[in-house]
Amino acid sequence: MRGSISVNHKDITRSVPEKRGISIVYQDQMLFPHLTVKDNIAFGLRAAKCAKQEIGRRITEISELLRIDHLLQRRPTTLSGGEKQKVALARALVTEPAVLLLDEPLSALDPHTRETMQQELAEIHRQLDVTIIHVTHDFEEAVALGDRVAVLNQGEIAQVGTPQDVLRHPASAFVADFALSRNVFTANAEHVSEGYASADIGGLTLMVATDIRGPVHLTVRPEDILLSLEPLHSSARNAFQGTVSEILERGSVLYVTVTVPPDFVCLITSHAREELGLQEGVRVWLHFKATAIHAF
Repeated sequence: MRGSISVNHKDITRSVPEKRGISIVYQDQMLFPHLTVKDNIAFGLRAAKCAKQEIGRRITEISELLRIDHLLQRRPTTLSGGEKQKVALARALVTEPAVLLLDEPLSALDPHTRETMQQELAEIHRQLDVTIIHVTHDFEEAVALGDRVAVLNQGEIAQVGTPQDVLRHPASAFVADFALSRNVFTANAEHVSEGYASADIGGLTLMVATDIRGPVHLTVRPEDILLSLEPLHSSARNAFQGTVSEILERGSVLYVTVTVPPDFVCLITSHAREELGLQEGVRVWLHFKATAIHAF
């Protein structure tokens, strides 16, 4: 497999690393334990033989931006996970790269620190306007931070688009699974009217807003399915009764599996569960619009 790498319309494929204008932050930070935070941040600048006054100015600016100026005389072994990640970011950004590579920088952090760092990264991007390529296995993280998302499958790009494009219109079953669609079915779409088709999924017929005819994949996002104890009078063209077969708690939200059959996974709040009195074995109604189904 061959290719080339260009940054700002300049081919850097054969450039030595220090001339590429690219910085990287690793998953495990890779800080030098024998150096202070200040010296860790200054490492790239000294390697580039920057003037001492310029090094001091840049360290002051980046440490204040990341709010780690009070840590400059500390050593990495005395820092928390979030503090270490900020120092690694400072070291990468202080050289003023054209591109910043982030290799799963938040995966080792606890949930609260991870959320805080997401906000920090978004703010850094706004203030510095640096191009960031962020590698992650967490699609929710990609949606929170990305302007564009590329989903890779076995070394090839499966889909590129805005986070909402990938979230709402996955191009393949692999992308749908990665984007946490959770409800992915195969079916045969048959003509009903212009712009609409019926599709059988294991004996259950869905009404789908699509012009596709023949074999299709269908996805329905969990948050697009409404649960009720009684059938509702609404514009939703798909309404089915089923039995709650599993409830998975995820903090303030829950994933509820309803077996019609087949199984549908629905997303509700803890408050909604209390109001509906949901537990395994309860009979409920599912409602979702024909336009809530994505066909590909």
